[in-house]
Amino acid sequence: MAYDLVIRGGNVVDGTGAAPFAGDVAIDGETIAEVGKVAAPGRREIDAAGLVVTPGFVDLHTHFDAQAGWDPLLTPVSWHGVTTALFGNCGVTFAPCKAADREFLAGMMETVEDIPKNAILTGLPWDWESYGQYLDSIEKLDPAINITGLVGHCASRFFVMGERAIEEDASEDEIRQIAALVGKSVQEGAIGFSTNRLPAHVLPDGRSIPGTFAKAEELVAISEAVGKHGGILQSVLNYSKLDDEMALLTKQCRAAGTRILFSAPYTPGPGGKGTGYDQAVAAMQDEGLDVNALTLPRSGGFLSGLRTDALFPTPAWAELRKLDFAARLAAIRDAETRRKLIEEASAQAAIEERARACFWLGDGDRPHYTRGSEESLYSMAKAAGVHPVELWLDKMLETNGEALFHLRFFNQDLESLKSFLTTDWVLPGIGDAGAHVSQIMDSGWTSFLLAHWVREQGLFSVEEAVRRMTSASARVLGFADRGTLAAGMKADVNVVELEAVAERQPQLVHDFPGGAPRLIQKAVGYKATVCNGTPILIDDEHTGERAGRVLRNPATA
Repeated sequence: MAYDLVIRGGNVVDGTGAAPFAGDVAIDGETIAEVGKVAAPGRREIDAAGLVVTPGFVDLHTHFDAQAGWDPLLTPVSWHGVTTALFGNCGVTFAPCKAADREFLAGMMETVEDIPKNAILTGLPWDWESYGQYLDSIEKLDPAINITGLVGHCASRFFVMGERAIEEDASEDEIRQIAALVGKSVQEGAIGFSTNRLPAHVLPDGRSIPGTFAKAEELVAISEAVGKHGGILQSVLNYSKLDDEMALLTKQCRAAGTRILFSAPYTPGPGGKGTGYDQAVAAMQDEGLDVNALTLPRSGGFLSGLRTDALFPTPAWAELRKLDFAARLAAIRDAETRRKLIEEASAQAAIEERARACFWLGDGDRPHYTRGSEESLYSMAKAAGVHPVELWLDKMLETNGEALFHLRFFNQDLESLKSFLTTDWVLPGIGDAGAHVSQIMDSGWTSFLLAHWVREQGLFSVEEAVRRMTSASARVLGFADRGTLAAGMKADVNVVELEAVAERQPQLVHDFPGGAPRLIQKAVGYKATVCNGTPILIDDEHTGERAGRVLRNPATA
């Protein structure tokens, strides 16, 4: 007999946290048939000698709700070993949706997640009303990787309350209707429910998105409905009221009786000891609640360069922002324009102060995300005796406008991040793939984790890093058939050159509907990525195969 595919002679890291071992992985159809010493040949074989063989990675925080409509390859995460992605985070989704509300939901997604409204309205079929119909629609698009979705608070609340959903409290009857609608969505295949508590997530008119200020009784009722059908809960918090938010998470988790997942940028605890989450999470764990947090394994933030719009907030810079790239480059080559740009920026102390968190990504193939404070734009400018904006402009001129600076927004201190990353209830993530598309590019976090924290720093063993990105993350979603390499499991597999794996420099491209711009980031070190038994990536490049599935809530399957 022959197997469909044999990955031969690799160092198998099976996703359980067990020590690596030399072996083969044999695949028939979409399923792993054998792991160990495989005697039978494969109709196709991949030579994994000197490489690590892992389960496919699971990305628990993406916003592919729109992009799935026109980019079935689901880049950039499919360049970085991800074979299962969770979308619908932060309460913003396109279902359930009445036909009259499509423009409202598209506009909300544009302001919250920087996904162009026109691309959303023209790039998706919009042939659904219920959440189950939305999943049916996405399934027809044949994604390259597996995707699974959360039903959002915003869409569900607006479906029931209309315009009142934005600023008013729900009545008892409306709470019942919202909870029933969310429960129905989970029955139809949503993996769970997501909500937003962060007031900065706003609509085009500046008001916070629906559900941001929902009272505890509404979220508890929804959580009960979600838990009844085995769904999970996801939340982004109001971090300025962290104690209150953690108390609310506890109530939700109790009501649902399932798993809860929340976004957790590193936040120091009282007196700088531990984190601001520790006490509440410890109490939840003591109570037996299944609490899980996500944090990015490096600094997250905006990309500032002549090709992006993350420029400086002055009138002259606003005029520069209106120009295309070629015209911007021509403008900064003019001495008088450059003088005005520097002069206006110099008049705002906040711009100079913000430069302390701004770091050049370098001119190598691999971006430099780990510079210390002595290499910030602020420090470099002080050493050169110039204003940070003048140095920024000089770097643009030196590189013909191609330089990129990383403006760190959260997880700024990698030293403080070390102990947080290794906490048992923290998983790596928050790459936000599919969102903030022309501002942020953090989607290569899986490659960064392997390159920096495993290979270079030794913070994690390869088996522990892989466990967190595979079986531990699959467990949160409730998928018992993915996340480990064992006979009978779904054949989502990576073959990785651990000594080479890394992110490449971000690039701005114009491949969204209507030529809208977005940032992408490729990777190196991926010999192969296999999704449901089919190689979708070979030697860092897509094969064109689209073997992904829309994965519905296994508790209601």
